[in-house]
Amino acid sequence: MFPVSSSKRSSSRKKVNFPLPRQEQEMELNNLDVGLLGEDLDISPSWEDMVANKINNMLVTEQGLVLDTICHFLEKQSQLWEKQEVSFRDASVLKLLEFLSLDPRKATDKAFFFHLYGMILRECPCVEQVQCHLASLLDLSHQHSIQREGIALAVGLASTKHLEEVWALLDHLGRTKFLRSAASENDQLSDNLRWKWVSSTSLLCYGQIAKHTKKQILPWVDNIASRMVYYYSCGPCDEILKSSFLSAAILLTRSIQAEYSSQKYKFTQIPELIQCLLGILQKEPNSLTTCLRQETILVIIGLSNLRPRFKPMLKSQVLKTCLQSVYMLPPTKDLKNHSLSIEQAPDTTLLYKKTAHALNLLLQNFITENPSMDEVCFLLQHIEFWLKSDKIHERSRAVQSTYLLLQYVVDTLKLAKEAVPSMLGHQIGILTLLWRDRDKVTQQHSHICVYLLMELVFQQKGKLVESTQWSRMKHFESTVFREWEMKLYHLVKVFKEDLTVAQHTQLLLTLVHSLDSCNHLRCDLAGKLLLMICVEPGFRKEQIAELLQGLFQELPNIHSKSVQQTISQATLALGTQHIQEVVEVILSLCQPSERWILPLWKALAANYHVAREVITLLYIKLKLRPPRRLLQSTYRARLVSLTALGTIYELLYTKEYRETVCWAFAGILLGLLTELYYLLEMGLVQGMFDYQEDDLGSKPHGPCRICMEALKGLFWTNQYWEVFADVKLIQGWELFGQLETFPKGVTLLARAMAHYNCEIKAVLGQALISLKSTEERDNIVGICIITEFLNSPDASQHISWKTMYSSLNLGLSSRNQTVRAMSLKGLGSTLMHPKKATLLRSKLMELLDNFLQPEFKDPAGLMKIMGHLLHCLGVQGIGIVSLKIAQHLLSLFTDERATVREGAISLFGDVIHYGGKKIRQSLECLASQATVPLLFNMADPCQEVAMKAKFTFLRCAILLKWEFRKELFGKLAWGQGLGAANDIFVYMLESNVGHYQQFLSQALMYLDSSHMAVKLAAMKFIGALLQDYFNDLCLYLRRTDVIDLKNSLEALRHDTDSRTRRFYLNYWNDALELSYYVQD
Repeated sequence: MFPVSSSKRSSSRKKVNFPLPRQEQEMELNNLDVGLLGEDLDISPSWEDMVANKINNMLVTEQGLVLDTICHFLEKQSQLWEKQEVSFRDASVLKLLEFLSLDPRKATDKAFFFHLYGMILRECPCVEQVQCHLASLLDLSHQHSIQREGIALAVGLASTKHLEEVWALLDHLGRTKFLRSAASENDQLSDNLRWKWVSSTSLLCYGQIAKHTKKQILPWVDNIASRMVYYYSCGPCDEILKSSFLSAAILLTRSIQAEYSSQKYKFTQIPELIQCLLGILQKEPNSLTTCLRQETILVIIGLSNLRPRFKPMLKSQVLKTCLQSVYMLPPTKDLKNHSLSIEQAPDTTLLYKKTAHALNLLLQNFITENPSMDEVCFLLQHIEFWLKSDKIHERSRAVQSTYLLLQYVVDTLKLAKEAVPSMLGHQIGILTLLWRDRDKVTQQHSHICVYLLMELVFQQKGKLVESTQWSRMKHFESTVFREWEMKLYHLVKVFKEDLTVAQHTQLLLTLVHSLDSCNHLRCDLAGKLLLMICVEPGFRKEQIAELLQGLFQELPNIHSKSVQQTISQATLALGTQHIQEVVEVILSLCQPSERWILPLWKALAANYHVAREVITLLYIKLKLRPPRRLLQSTYRARLVSLTALGTIYELLYTKEYRETVCWAFAGILLGLLTELYYLLEMGLVQGMFDYQEDDLGSKPHGPCRICMEALKGLFWTNQYWEVFADVKLIQGWELFGQLETFPKGVTLLARAMAHYNCEIKAVLGQALISLKSTEERDNIVGICIITEFLNSPDASQHISWKTMYSSLNLGLSSRNQTVRAMSLKGLGSTLMHPKKATLLRSKLMELLDNFLQPEFKDPAGLMKIMGHLLHCLGVQGIGIVSLKIAQHLLSLFTDERATVREGAISLFGDVIHYGGKKIRQSLECLASQATVPLLFNMADPCQEVAMKAKFTFLRCAILLKWEFRKELFGKLAWGQGLGAANDIFVYMLESNVGHYQQFLSQALMYLDSSHMAVKLAAMKFIGALLQDYFNDLCLYLRRTDVIDLKNSLEALRHDTDSRTRRFYLNYWNDALELSYYVQD
């Protein structure tokens, strides 16, 4: 079980008196077993003193003879070093032992003669003789380890009094034998084997020099280190060289640490030495059979205490290498080397404990050198990679090291108070997420780590742990869900109260970046904490930008529905508290069309009030339009109104905002209209005319095109598609593309809105506000809408005559000519002057009398005037007169003059459009009669006639309330080819069940058309009826209808056109069969 509450832990836990890392490291290093080189030989001090006295009493010549004897013996026995004994037959050796009063059995000691040789050289006063015999010693074979170690021991002893001579000879050895052996490294001849490992001997020699020169060593450290680096880097890369280098490094480090004055020196070669040691660690296999890792790390610790201190880059490299070397080892149970016997196999558990302890000493040593929060964060930053590892044992090792490090810091050190690194928040987050680790030990250690880090935070602030929210966390581990929730709640409180804003922000970002973790436990905890922090009242505004940016970056990597929901809830919580800042940040993250920004907007729509605030803020930003002089090329990309515009466009097609957009319809409409006018003024028209609106896979480019499509989408997505369709089929949307035609476009749009009662009250209110604006563009849009809305029967219900009158009078004083003209037009409307309607109606009756005359000269011009009068009388209506006009217009659909056909079709559409509710039933009958002629006129060779036919055809469909009206409009507007024609035919027939006799009889009349395109359309219609609705024709046709069909087909039999004759041949049999089934 884990410790009890933090307050109890604080009061009951006794501080542990840790030994200083440096002292402990020195003890560990001095206890390392480095074989022959590490300690003095197993000879009593009295024996060595006795031998030294006898050597000093010898003459120089006698000393030379003894050296010759030993050297000859060593050379002679070089072939026997691999055996366990040495021959006793050499009489001179036995005599020498007898002379020195030593036990003859010393002859079997392999190291004894090297030690004796070195002692004689040390005591020899003759420099020439020392140089000569040192050269002889170095000329021995370096093949076996006992020889290399023995030579190094002798050289080290000699250096005690002859350092310069020894140094010179080693330099000479390096320039001759070492270079020669390196050049012939691949040669396996015996002579080369003799010198192959001379670099190893040299390394050992420098280590022994460091050991024996004692107080003289400090000025020579950099030279020794540089030689060691050279031999290690250039020698054969094998275990022998690595072991020799490490042994030398241990001896060098011991010697430096033994000198109290070492802290006064600045050593320049230590970084290079460290690089070699790191190279040794990196080359170690991923197993544990020796103490090499422990030894290397201990040496690094010793060297790190020297001046100058490690630079951050070197320290970072040391940490990365050492942590990797230890943490990446397999789990302790898997460390055993199964290739070794039980007797030979080392105790891997003990080995690992020693190695891990050395690593912990390294961390403690670094923090002791620089006791600050910055250093704590620096060390944890390097451990972090392993805390996030996917392997349980690596996480466990990392969190245990962190725990021991933090415990050492809290119990032993007093950190500087000025440091408040923001990275601390990130590291607290990483450790907190381990509270849900699969490994229980890791959970427990991570709990304590977070506690210790927060205790350091409290110490920095001078607060007592017992006086903080932290003391409310009564259990580190709880199995009850409610207790766990309360624990997290108090944790969130502590973080908010005691972490700085920067630290808290880093904590948040850590949680955010953990949301895409493959570890679902960690991911779940990150989401839970993030949501609790965001929901907590008092979230700081300055954190919003970084948090939302982090969420936006993570969204593409998150596929879990629950995590996506958490992000949405967190975003909504932020929006509830700081909606303005949230909107500004989201707008700044990327282009509005970016796919992954939409989930953040959708999240805000979950709350109706927040969604309204979002749309309101976007509307406000849409109106932030700088004047032309500020629109530099670099500024355009950052234009706030363009970003808001793009966002509004995207949200129009987002179902979560459908209700909110409907609520803000009027404001958005006026905002888009004025924005479009502004963009045209500024010349930002790129991409205006290169967008295909019937291509569902494309998106508009350029601000003008986006604004235009947003304007269309406002009607399309809010079920006001009739308004959109009305303007589309009279090509009204194209008028918005230029400043000159823009007012006319707004007028046509407002006219359609007035007829379909599209948000009249709200839009009229916004238009009146726009008319009072100081911006001319607002005035133009406002007056165009108001003037057209005066023809709506609902306008008078929403605004008083007095208010309207004063608003229009205000428009008369505008500087803009368009505003003045439209205001005057509004003042002259029938709504403002009801008596005017009687005059207009009587005038229309006069025109109707002229229109009914059989040979009227200019029917097209007269129809335009009548259409204008119909529009002016829209509010008052024209009653039964409209029926007379419509009936006469039907006969003109087949007129030979294209202008007459166009005018008749257009005016017919206006008549049924403005006819009114009183005569709606009669108008529906006329509309039904017009559908077939209008369908065929869509194939008229005159494009204007065809477009007017589509426009009026749709108006008839809307009046008759056909099914699939919206789909019908889509085919009329964008459909092409036989597929679209067939769909229109189906929509028409399915909406008019029982009208087959009427449709067929009307279609037969068009078989005589002088326009081949219209005639072909009639033939296709008749053919489709016979093919697809044959059974229905059998039920609804009379015998006379079939006779008319047969007569019409028979008349085509000898037609000059091949297509007509083919039509006759294809459907004559159908007509005959139909006559068989149809009986009166």
